[in-house]
Amino acid sequence: MAMQLDRLIESRRVKPAEPLPVPLNEVCERYERLYSGAVSDVLREMNYLYQALPNDIVPLRDEMVVAGEAFTVKGAATLEIKDDMRIRGQMLDAIGRESVIVWDTTRDNSSAHLGEVMAMTARRQGCRGAIVDGGIRDTRLVLAQQFPVWYRYRSSSAMMGRFRITGWNIPIEIGRVHIFPGDFVFADIDGALVVPREVTYAVLQRAEQVVHGEQEIKQWVEDGVPVQEVIDRGGYF
Repeated sequence: MAMQLDRLIESRRVKPAEPLPVPLNEVCERYERLYSGAVSDVLREMNYLYQALPNDIVPLRDEMVVAGEAFTVKGAATLEIKDDMRIRGQMLDAIGRESVIVWDTTRDNSSAHLGEVMAMTARRQGCRGAIVDGGIRDTRLVLAQQFPVWYRYRSSSAMMGRFRITGWNIPIEIGRVHIFPGDFVFADIDGALVVPREVTYAVLQRAEQVVHGEQEIKQWVEDGVPVQEVIDRGGYF
């Protein structure tokens, strides 16, 4: 009996991004006024429990915040060198505006996957930031660009001869999270989250409600309302 793979194949197919009800740059800016805890709580409400990227992926600066469409990049460690610079150039040319580069390095620990010139080029393309499950280099020069970056380690070792890009704008997996091109990415001091495209705007609206409602809860606490009464009023901790 032949294996029936149609459903699996369909689940991994890259589909055209569903249009959002407001301009993409507005969605990005509204997310960036939120914080990851609120977005994570809303994802949990919607039964998306495993949307956080591994917690060893951290921001270059604590104050960095970024939101945008996922531009996925895949690669792996290799000794092979074959058209690496041409492939790298094609990948950079494909980066769209209001995107966030998300690097699946197959948990490589050998080289830096983003540096000064790549960050500069991505910024020029209208990219909002990068999340790298791997290494960065030229850190001081990347910081000078004020380009938001999340990363796992720093290394002076470039990719050439150590690591090769194998694809972009394809489904990737980092930790337990499947990331498709066009999914939405949000990251701040507490880590990076992936919001499925189909609920991007619904999550945004609900998270804005949560943040607004928390102002009232914090005022109750400030006013000395007893804990149980805060809970009875619909508050939480």
